[in-house]
Amino acid sequence: MLTALIIAIVIGAIAGWLAGLLVQGTGFGLVGDIVVGILGALIAGFLFPMLGIALALGGGLLGAIILAFIGAVILLVIVKVFKQITA
Repeated sequence: MLTALIIAIVIGAIAGWLAGLLVQGTGFGLVGDIVVGILGALIAGFLFPMLGIALALGGGLLGAIILAFIGAVILLVIVKVFKQITA
């Protein structure tokens, strides 16, 4: 259980950091990047199967990072658009 939590935090940190680099102007710091990455993994994990999209990477750590990264980018783009609308 503890190992799974640590792995989720590491994957979230990597995915959130990479997504923050791609989507400029949305940096949230280390803790924020971890949260964005974990939420991104949840978003992609929910959204992809509904759309019939499957990663052909066979899962594993790299597949989890890519899935979380894509979800985090989606989340950051939504946040960025919402910030621009409300500003």
